[in-house]
Amino acid sequence: MKDDRDNKKDSPAGVSRRNFLGTASCAAVGSTALFSTVLDLGMFNVMAQTAPGDYKALVCLFFGGGIDSFNIVVPSGPTEYAEYAQVRQDLALPQIDLLPIAPATPQGRQFGLHPNVPELQTLFANGDLAFLNNVGTLVEPMTLQQYRDGSVRRPLGLFSHSDQQMHWQTSIPDRRNASGWAGRMADVLGAVNNNQNIAMNISLSGQNTFQSGNITAHYTITENGSRGLRGYGGSSLADQVKTDSVDSLLAMTYQHLFEQTFADRMRGAIDAHLEFSAAIAALPPLQTVFSQTRLSQEFRMVAQTIQARQTLGMRRQTFFISMGGWDHHDEVLVNQENMLPIVSAALSEFNAAMVELGVQNDVTTFTASDFGRTLTSNGRGSDHAWGGNHMIMGGAVRGADFYGQYPSLYLGNSQDTGRGRLIPTTSTDEYFAELALWFGVARQDLEIVLPNIRRFYDPASPTTPLGIISPATQPVYGPVYPRGGNITGGARPDRAGPRGRRR
Repeated sequence: MKDDRDNKKDSPAGVSRRNFLGTASCAAVGSTALFSTVLDLGMFNVMAQTAPGDYKALVCLFFGGGIDSFNIVVPSGPTEYAEYAQVRQDLALPQIDLLPIAPATPQGRQFGLHPNVPELQTLFANGDLAFLNNVGTLVEPMTLQQYRDGSVRRPLGLFSHSDQQMHWQTSIPDRRNASGWAGRMADVLGAVNNNQNIAMNISLSGQNTFQSGNITAHYTITENGSRGLRGYGGSSLADQVKTDSVDSLLAMTYQHLFEQTFADRMRGAIDAHLEFSAAIAALPPLQTVFSQTRLSQEFRMVAQTIQARQTLGMRRQTFFISMGGWDHHDEVLVNQENMLPIVSAALSEFNAAMVELGVQNDVTTFTASDFGRTLTSNGRGSDHAWGGNHMIMGGAVRGADFYGQYPSLYLGNSQDTGRGRLIPTTSTDEYFAELALWFGVARQDLEIVLPNIRRFYDPASPTTPLGIISPATQPVYGPVYPRGGNITGGARPDRAGPRGRRR
């Protein structure tokens, strides 16, 4: 955004209409709020209804760069650890340091977590966290033989950062696409929110594909909240002049369509910023203490936004946080030793905040990344690969368990395309369909959100793709509305026992 200090004068005489329009235009284009104004949803005629108090939020934590997740969940039994240590060589974690976990479903193997994630170990033991194993982008189911003979299509740009980030965010791996699956969910479900001035999808990491819809946009904030037009609403004389000038210009009627559209969007962006900021400022302070890392502070802002959900008129929201720096071609052990504690603490703090707010069952957090990494070392680092392991957290999650198939880690296994680049045994489509159905996307709309889903899962199935989400928290569907995700609200699971969930 352009700073008024670039002008020679801060007086009324120094603010000409031409100078102001130029300044305001640059500020508006750079303003995170401008692109966040919800576009017209009338064409969908969604008319979706929700039960009083019904609320659900999905929070995506994206590990930019491709996280080496086979050093997060590690086989720890004698035989399996020996297999792991042999393939990982100088990337192997000491067996004695692994934090033991016990999945509810017997795996025939023992497992441990990276020694620097004790909070994740506690979340898993308490049933608040689950792992989905060897998940990745697939155009269609694939065997190793099909990979080798080319009889099944591979994801476009396999092993490429930019392509795989796009495919994880769009769930359309056979072509490049500008809309993400959360954006398409907002296209379908956006009208359930009472407030159409603030988008269903909120990003703490700037513009992203994941939350970009065909007719909806996302609202971008920072860990400190919404950012508006510099000086608007300020108390100085120059700020008052700018505020009056903005209000006057935006209240005018313009004959040129572009000018009128710009004025309308600018007005909506400013109003959204003021409304969002006022709602956050009015909140009582959270009792949960968040660490001072940027990731924890971003999760704190997500918690505060959820805390303001009723004031803002929100019943469905998604949040996007990207944490970069995981492209560890060198020093995997050192980098993960420093970075994983930040992740572990932030997720634990966020979970505690959701419990404090009484919405733990209504908020599901999940992780994503470009791809997994090679099992073999390139000399203290690992290279781009394919399938990897991810986390799902929340009160609706059937935690303390593994989902998908944790692969064999020896070289030349039935999923190994070379150097421990593993073909995923679970597709991102199945992963995201599980989340979308919980969020409230109707089964007849699932293909709008995930166009490739029928290659892996029948939307008419009475069960969910992976069974990660407790059936008691799935939305109860009523009459079908045209192209709308009809959500009548999901019954919360009964609370029972010290942790309070009956599964």
